[in-house]
Amino acid sequence: MYSKSQLLLKYLQYYFAAFNAKGHGMHSPFIFEFITKVLNDRRVYPEYEKVEALRSQLLGDHTVIEIEDFGAGSSVTKKNKRSISSIAKNAAKPKKFGQLLFRMVKYYQPANILELGTSLGITTSYLSLAKPRGRLMTMEGSKEIAEVAKKNFANLEIRNIEITEGNFDNTLSSVVRGLSSVDFAFIDGNHQQEPTERYFKELLAKTNNDSILVFDDIHWSSEMESAWETITKDPAVTCSIDLFFIGIIFFRKEFKEKQHFAISF
Repeated sequence: MYSKSQLLLKYLQYYFAAFNAKGHGMHSPFIFEFITKVLNDRRVYPEYEKVEALRSQLLGDHTVIEIEDFGAGSSVTKKNKRSISSIAKNAAKPKKFGQLLFRMVKYYQPANILELGTSLGITTSYLSLAKPRGRLMTMEGSKEIAEVAKKNFANLEIRNIEITEGNFDNTLSSVVRGLSSVDFAFIDGNHQQEPTERYFKELLAKTNNDSILVFDDIHWSSEMESAWETITKDPAVTCSIDLFFIGIIFFRKEFKEKQHFAISF
């Protein structure tokens, strides 16, 4: 992974090169709509308060659990024992991005939602509450963390989540086979190039014109940047958006030529 100074330099390069976040001068109607109706939606939805109350609770929970990490590991600690507060602080997606994912699901209303990397269930809760009657499959490598997430879902009275435990290398194929389509996916589980590209290929088989795939930490390391480049160059991908900390890809046929946008957010 990149050091903090390397990441800061990369962020500054992205920021000064990125398209403005207001949508001015954007010629693509679809991307203009995404910017104005989703990215810049400033409404405060009541679901936000529920999830952020959960986050606050977890940040104050110093219970120590033993975990398995099948991915590239934590950037903070690689110990097998970690406190719930540490996981909430260092592994959970910040509310800015959790709420963006909420708005994306709420706006586009995907039928089948898949998340790779449940963690404590904070982002999962945002995805679920955006479409309470939708089907949400979430996957977590660590059984101990999955148990905590299940309790969090119960406390929020969320009932549309199906959680699969175990290494994605062993579980993803069967989960994808069980879905009629992958309409929205958030991939936040293994920050290594080969697995990330492989997961993309598995999901690709069940995507359609309206599918949206979101990849976390696309600039986390040189491997993740290479994976992001490979994914955006895939012939099936017609449009990609770089928000620095996450990358979004689309398969819409209305894009006659492949397009890529870096948008400040």
